[in-house]
Amino acid sequence: MRAADQTPGAPVHFSATIDYPADPLTVAAMLADEEFVARKMAATGALEHAEEIHRDGGAFTVTSRIKMPTTSIPARFRSLVGESLDVRLVEAWEGPAADGSRGSTLALDIQGVPVRVTGTQRLTPTAEGCRETYDGEVTASIPLFGKPIEEAAARTVGDVVDVERRIGLEFLAAR
Repeated sequence: MRAADQTPGAPVHFSATIDYPADPLTVAAMLADEEFVARKMAATGALEHAEEIHRDGGAFTVTSRIKMPTTSIPARFRSLVGESLDVRLVEAWEGPAADGSRGSTLALDIQGVPVRVTGTQRLTPTAEGCRETYDGEVTASIPLFGKPIEEAAARTVGDVVDVERRIGLEFLAAR
């Protein structure tokens, strides 16, 4: 995961990529698989998680509700949020284009905390399989403390992408 240089007051930008040794259709099927999503959420360190997948033709939406420990939040801010965070992650994937590529929007909200993660994901074919790219922003509307919280949230996004890469490669290898 890479965070771009930051302008004071601007949201924290993130981008990341995952290369998979499978075509976009196979990887999209994995991303919409309940077992995969549950394994990914458990591997992030979630205390509790529940997933819902809605399919509409070739499009699909994955909604994950996750209770996360606050260990990724800087210690000086933990008293503001308690021992756990209730997180809702929604990934809304479009149907495939002619070449198999597809895009999604993602939104992550943390209940009771004024932090929001928004972005896009893309699956594009490559010679070796496909590439999943993430691009987005983290914003925290907390006076004086927003930037450190945004940066911590961006690091957490990077950790989740790393988990998805590991679980995804394991999942595909087992198929």
